[in-house]
Amino acid sequence: MFDVCLLGTGGMLPLPNRWLTSLLVRFGGSSLLIDCGEGTQITLRQQGWSFKDIDFICFTHYHGDHISGLPGLLLTMGNCDRTEPVTLIGPKGLRKVVEGLLLIAPGLPFEIRYMELTKDQIDEQQEIQLGPLFVRACLADHGVPCVGYSVEIKRRPRFDPERAKAAEIPLPYWRFLQQGQTVTGEDGRVFEPSMVLGEERKGLKITYCTDSRPKDTIVRLAEGSDLFICEGMYGEADKEEKAAQHKHMSYREAATMARDAGVKELWLTHFSPAMPAPKAFLQEATAVFPNTRCGKDRLTREFVYED
Repeated sequence: MFDVCLLGTGGMLPLPNRWLTSLLVRFGGSSLLIDCGEGTQITLRQQGWSFKDIDFICFTHYHGDHISGLPGLLLTMGNCDRTEPVTLIGPKGLRKVVEGLLLIAPGLPFEIRYMELTKDQIDEQQEIQLGPLFVRACLADHGVPCVGYSVEIKRRPRFDPERAKAAEIPLPYWRFLQQGQTVTGEDGRVFEPSMVLGEERKGLKITYCTDSRPKDTIVRLAEGSDLFICEGMYGEADKEEKAAQHKHMSYREAATMARDAGVKELWLTHFSPAMPAPKAFLQEATAVFPNTRCGKDRLTREFVYED
């Protein structure tokens, strides 16, 4: 239904078993990538998922461990005979950075479209529709323009055929009303979706944030998420001062945000290369938010609606 794969979980530099930061989500035949660190296309190939279906690529910011894999990925997508446009989304500076990287990826057979997030879109967490996905961004705290993202699948209210029959709505109009469209019949009668639709139903939502200090804006963005993927650069309890100095987070800080946001599950990611065994410090997070696990490359989850 709604597939999520944590392609890379490393921060700063790759390790033999840990590529750099990247996340892929799939829904309705379309894929969205968040960040594209070194090794993204390698681990994506190991996962066995398609390159050709990536329609959107969002960037949290433009440090090398989050974008250095982009030129090679785009070249591979071109070699897979992709001709449809690819839309890139990110904070200020997106076009300048990407056009510089494309000097080593010339002659792509598809159009690159740019969507630089405005201050209002970030500050007000305005909803952006990308195909079947609804994305919001919020400001992170990393010393450079940096954002976190939520990705949501909306769910239509349940259609009630008995109400449609009682209102004597012709059958050919039902599918339009189910899609939320108002219909005017041949006799001039106007049929509203509210006549046949029930209450809103919960969809699916994930939130992704790396390279930031804890922020209330991130908590607000993550509220109600089925999954919160958040950086845990440092697991050790004595590294919180270092985390603050370098504008990163500890396990405990990430878990505190997960708890405050009321999410269902937390995956930690973006581990320091000086921490080869992230699970050794997991208790630092679970003491605050029990439903926490350490991410690993190609950790995958398929989400389905609750009912």
